[in-house]
Amino acid sequence: MYALVEYKGKQYKAEKGSVLTVDKLDAEKGATIDIDSVLLVSDGDKVSVGTPFVKGAKVQIEVGESFRDKKVLVLKYKSKKDYHRLIGHREQYTKVTVKDITVA
Repeated sequence: MYALVEYKGKQYKAEKGSVLTVDKLDAEKGATIDIDSVLLVSDGDKVSVGTPFVKGAKVQIEVGESFRDKKVLVLKYKSKKDYHRLIGHREQYTKVTVKDITVA
């Protein structure tokens, strides 16, 4: 059984027991969150597609550790103008574990 969920503006494929990497959450480690914006639920042969969300479907996740991804470098350069800038940033993420998928 798996579900496609929309969370914080992005879509994820959630299966029971899987670990997802989402944008940083302000919740404590070990907290549980229910996601109501389920786009699709597939249970073997039966597939439920929402318009836009499946009614009564929920995905329960448990918040894990937060971490920072590797540095992304951005180089700005203009030829013949003696202009070049090197800028970098590290995106922050949180690992979440899918605990349960329920369909009403």
